[in-house]
Amino acid sequence: MYSALSKTLAQLQMIGEKRKAILQPLVDFVQQKINNKQEVNLNFICTHNSRRSHLSQIWAQVAAAYYTIPNVYCYSGGTEETALFPKVAETLADQGFNIFKIADIDNPIYVIKYDDNTLPIVGFSKKYDSSFNPASAFAAIMTCSQADSGCPFIAGAEKRIPITFEDPKISDNTPEQTKVYTERSLQIATEMFYVFSLIKK
Repeated sequence: MYSALSKTLAQLQMIGEKRKAILQPLVDFVQQKINNKQEVNLNFICTHNSRRSHLSQIWAQVAAAYYTIPNVYCYSGGTEETALFPKVAETLADQGFNIFKIADIDNPIYVIKYDDNTLPIVGFSKKYDSSFNPASAFAAIMTCSQADSGCPFIAGAEKRIPITFEDPKISDNTPEQTKVYTERSLQIATEMFYVFSLIKK
């Protein structure tokens, strides 16, 4: 793992009991899959697949690697396709990821690396049921309340788990933007690392 990323991980905070209770269904899902020696497919879903769902996907994948939890595959999607918001990529780069834009189009495609010797995470906006994502045997983790209420049914999902985060979009075009995006990314990192720290192999 990159040294700059390790410095970010040193900033992770304690989690309150209320959030621990919200995260427990995800802990249980992952643990059950590990116990059964099955792949762990996690699809993080938000309305636009532009901010929170990407941050969750990326930090969950890194947390699984950090704790050497095998066969964990993290995805993200939206109720509609837009684009990964540039401030998300900028925030992750500032926190120690190595990020390349490999397709500079309306919906750019990024590769995100957390270590020189691992496959990169592919980041771009897509619908949750995109062919890029798993079609069955996955947990649908709803990262925003709009997607949770707007998608009463996620085809193929084995389990639906609401873990919502406040949208950093509220800070766009304000002097607080960098601070808010950094804090939201750290919150999501903290919670995903907490989840995978509890998994017994």
